[in-house]
Amino acid sequence: MNKAELAWQFEKEGMKCSRSMLSQYLNGKYPSDPAKLEARLEQWLEETEEKAAEFCREHSQQAEKYRIQIEKQFAALATSGEAAPEQVSVTEPPRIGQKPEVFESNDYINVVGICNLCQQQRGSAIVVGRSGYGKTYSLKQYARLPKVVYIECNESMSCRDLIRRIEKQLGLPKRYGTNDERLEEISEFFNINQGYLMIVDEADKLINKYTIKKIELLRTIMDSAAVGMVLSGELSLEAHMAAYDERFANRMDFAYRLQGLTKAEIERYLDGWAIEDEAAAVLIGRARNSKNGCFRLFDRTMNNVIRIMREKNQTVITEKIIGEASAMMML
Repeated sequence: MNKAELAWQFEKEGMKCSRSMLSQYLNGKYPSDPAKLEARLEQWLEETEEKAAEFCREHSQQAEKYRIQIEKQFAALATSGEAAPEQVSVTEPPRIGQKPEVFESNDYINVVGICNLCQQQRGSAIVVGRSGYGKTYSLKQYARLPKVVYIECNESMSCRDLIRRIEKQLGLPKRYGTNDERLEEISEFFNINQGYLMIVDEADKLINKYTIKKIELLRTIMDSAAVGMVLSGELSLEAHMAAYDERFANRMDFAYRLQGLTKAEIERYLDGWAIEDEAAAVLIGRARNSKNGCFRLFDRTMNNVIRIMREKNQTVITEKIIGEASAMMML
């Protein structure tokens, strides 16, 4: 299995783990105490020892290829000349921190988890949250996996537009039949090629008090095809579904409302940065204030902060730097 699959297995057992954590550990850059992770990895190696031996017997050439690849990887690490964490001088001056490639907040983990459940169990779910909380980012990250169809909706879409978007994502040729005929072909594709998940983002733009035809089109696919489905949108999606399309709302197996970043998550995001207490308080407010605080605003602020720090060759985030970064933003 790959790192993402192994991390997901550990997550299901209740252990906090992610692909980036495993990657950092394998590259000798894990910033925390690895004792708990190492213990679970040792247990996993013991659990899979027989399977590994069986694989080596049945696929000897591929196993040898993996062995050579692993030897090369660890040889490169050994000769890279990078200092181990315990060898770094405590008097080393602070350096500009680094944004995480993917920040796995509770919202991110829950959204990805729901998508995985729906894909594995052919279930349906509704994911809602305020703009900027990270819905689209989380869904697009999951959509990078195999057999995931991602559709982003807008208010100008017609039923035919929506069908064509789905066809394009599935690689189906452009057709000019009736909507019913094209829906039948889409359902047939999902029934033959099982294991797909369809993510419909900004789904709140498909339903209102004047029409539910577009959202009903999705219900038709879900009822006739072996496919999981996740609908995502603003908070209004939940209310509109209950008010205007109760039949679809009753079919939802899961529902999740994004909560936004917690103070502890922001502190974890900033871990490794040199930052003044006053500046940290400003950033926490930028991410959590009730008026317009959100992950997107916090992330945009950090992008500007990093740019200014590099231009001025500074290593500590100060309240003044945040003020300069904010002067170029619409808050």
